[in-house]
Amino acid sequence: MPVILITGASSGIGAALARLYAREGASLVLTGRDRTRLKAVAQECRERGADIRTRIIDVRERTEIGAWIRELDSATPLDLVIVNAAVNGGHPSGGLETEETAFETADINLGGALNVMLPCVTLMSARGRGQIALISSLAAYAPLPDAPAYSGAKAALLAHGLALRQKLKPLGVRLSVVTPGYVKTPMGGVIKGWRPLEMSAEQAAGRIIEGLERDRDVIAFPAILAALARGALLVPERIRSAGLSGFRFRNRPRR
Repeated sequence: MPVILITGASSGIGAALARLYAREGASLVLTGRDRTRLKAVAQECRERGADIRTRIIDVRERTEIGAWIRELDSATPLDLVIVNAAVNGGHPSGGLETEETAFETADINLGGALNVMLPCVTLMSARGRGQIALISSLAAYAPLPDAPAYSGAKAALLAHGLALRQKLKPLGVRLSVVTPGYVKTPMGGVIKGWRPLEMSAEQAAGRIIEGLERDRDVIAFPAILAALARGALLVPERIRSAGLSGFRFRNRPRR
C-alpha cells in the first residue's frame, strides 16, 4: 500500500481524502494546525485499519517543513503527496483586502504549498517515482474580486504545477493540479454569498482520487462551473467582470 502525505488534513477536503484513503494496510501522514480536529480525523482513520502518523506544523516554516519531509521520506518513501493546506483570505465585510491578510494568504496558499511540494519534487525525481497533487481552485481561472490574494495564489499554483508537470513526467513523477469549485467545508463555511453547485467534501475527495488514478493534468469540477471559469479567461474584461458580479461574498470574522 502507498504512503500518502496530506497537508491540511484536520478538516474539509483534506479530512475527507484521509477518510477515503484509510483502509487496512494503508499508511497515511496527516498534518494540520488544529490539534483537536486532527486527532479526531486520525482516530477515525485508524478505526478503518490505516496506519496513521500526525504532525502539527505550519507550512510557512520552510526549514522545518523541508527537514521533516526529508526525514519522513528517508524512513518511509512517500508515494503520494497532496498539498492541500490553505486559507480563504479576503475582507470580513467585503472591503479592500488588508496587507496583513493578503500576505498571510499568499504565504500559506502559495509559499506554504511550495515549501511542501519542492522537497518532495527533489526526493521523488531522484528515485524516479512518486505523485503530487496541488489543490488550487476554479478561482485560478476566474479571480474573485473579494479574494484577490487567494485567487492570485491559486492561479500561481496552477501555473507552477502545470509547468512543472512537463519537467517531471520524463523523470517518472506525476503531478496534477486540482481546481475545485464550491465545496462545503469549515473554511468555505465562513463565506457568506452565492455558492452555485456546491458539493460535499466527500464528493470532492472522490473526484480528486479518481482524477489522480487517471493521472489527469487538471482535475476540475463541477464540470459546468469549470467550463465557465475557464471560459472567463477568453472573454473581454467587461464581460468577465459582469459575470463575476454575482459571486461577491463576505467572510465571517475568524475565530
